[in-house]
Amino acid sequence: MINFLNIRYKNFLSTGNNWTELDFTRHKTTLIVGHNGSGKSTMLDALSFALFGKAHRKIGKLQLINSINGKGSLVEVEFSVGAAHFKVVRGDRPVKFEIYKNNELVNQSSHSKEYQRILEQNILKLNHKSFHQVVVLGSSNFVPFMQLNPGSRRGVIEDLLDIGVFSKMNQILKEESNAIKDNLKDISYQIDLMKNKVETQKKYIADVSTLTEDNRRNYEHRISESQDSIDALQAKNSELSLGLDESVREAETRLGSLSDQRQGLLMRSQDQRTKLTDLGSRVEFFEKNAACPVCDQAISDGHKSEILRATTESQDRGKAALKEIGVEGQGVESEIKLSTDLLSTLRSKVSELATNSQDISRHQKEISDYQKFLEKDVSADLQKANSDLAVIKEELQDLNDSKMQKNEDYSYKLAIAEMLKDTGIKTKIIKQYLPVMNQLINKHLQVLDFYVHFNLDEEFNETIRSRHRDEFTYESFSEGEKQRIDLALLFTWRQIAKMKNSVSTNLLMLDETFDSSLDHDGVDNLIKILYTLGEDTNVFIISHKGEILDGRFENKIEFIKEKNFSKIK
Repeated sequence: MINFLNIRYKNFLSTGNNWTELDFTRHKTTLIVGHNGSGKSTMLDALSFALFGKAHRKIGKLQLINSINGKGSLVEVEFSVGAAHFKVVRGDRPVKFEIYKNNELVNQSSHSKEYQRILEQNILKLNHKSFHQVVVLGSSNFVPFMQLNPGSRRGVIEDLLDIGVFSKMNQILKEESNAIKDNLKDISYQIDLMKNKVETQKKYIADVSTLTEDNRRNYEHRISESQDSIDALQAKNSELSLGLDESVREAETRLGSLSDQRQGLLMRSQDQRTKLTDLGSRVEFFEKNAACPVCDQAISDGHKSEILRATTESQDRGKAALKEIGVEGQGVESEIKLSTDLLSTLRSKVSELATNSQDISRHQKEISDYQKFLEKDVSADLQKANSDLAVIKEELQDLNDSKMQKNEDYSYKLAIAEMLKDTGIKTKIIKQYLPVMNQLINKHLQVLDFYVHFNLDEEFNETIRSRHRDEFTYESFSEGEKQRIDLALLFTWRQIAKMKNSVSTNLLMLDETFDSSLDHDGVDNLIKILYTLGEDTNVFIISHKGEILDGRFENKIEFIKEKNFSKIK
């Protein structure tokens, strides 16, 4: 359980250079009042900033520094978790972020993000989102549980039930499984190589074992055949390579030139077609119009006939030119085909040349291998070859054993991963708590005089029914009814957290909750709930309607503004 002890802050928002200090544990219920802008909610922003590096409200980090003093912004909050005492110090201008455990500074060698992760995951066991669902209920920038998407709702519940560790375990497991999978690929590749080594070695032993005098002559014959093949291939390559590079370059140059010609013809053709289109539009205009559309002057028949005659002649010339371009293009395309075919033939020769060179190298290696066979002492070689084969087989067996073990590990991790999925252990745990959650939610709703049956399913979608079995959604209710649901959920989450001792805390802050949509009965019922929360709960009620709530809580703190700075009266 997180037991918040105190907080103090200065040069934070409207607070000046003097410390504002609040004791969280002195009273069970504390009413905080003041005019708008007096700094009532600054405590929430300060607490959120100290713990998570950002305000409760949507305020930019630079805006958190008091605008008048412009520096020295600092927040200190103290709390205990079990027997350990913690103090978090965070500020800006200068930047400061320190965590003390039992008055000793926690190692700051890690990056600030990692330092924050240590605070949230290892110490608080609480993130910013869960903080707003368990510790704070406010009207300012508060996103109620019911307005979160299903994934965010699930995240809140997992934090409450302290089962988020399964997600972390699943992530670690995925990384380990992927590493095993990659390792299995490497091992399989090594096994294939080793199998090839075994077969090669067996063949080698068989060859050596049969190396009699007849075999010796056979090897000499093979050497001769390989050498003949090399001579023939080299002669062929000499023939193929004669002027081949120059021919390829010339063919490529010719093909490039023809492609440029083709492009030029296409551009000429397009230009000629554009001109013919313009001439056709001119003919159409004079055929349809008897007067100039600009000056409205009549066009004489003689003038029109002369224009049409000249235009028609231009069209005929254009068509003839287009036909000529087409004929020329056919010639170019024919040459392109011939050049392409020639280049293909030449490239085939280049490819053949490369293949022949590879064959020459292969035959040369064969000759080298055959010569080695002829030079070896068969008996000594056989002994060594069999010894090498035994070593290779042993290595292959080790690899197979390793592969079998890795497969078992992989299958085991897959089975565990299946359990750690959202549909596995976490869902089973959530199923166990869902009836308790729904029971508590409905209990709190009844205390708040809201008589509906509220039910969350395994996907955290709500079903809300009236006494008459009419079905509603959260969004269908009034703001006052929504607030009753939000309050019921808040108190439920706190009880669940207390049961699990996960993100349980003594601190509960209600920011202007009494000022919004609750009616008189709703206020009375909410106060009743607050006084049933137990001795280990410290409630702070922030309100600008102190006259309504005055005298109903153990303690009262009033914030005022003096000389542009907020302070406690």
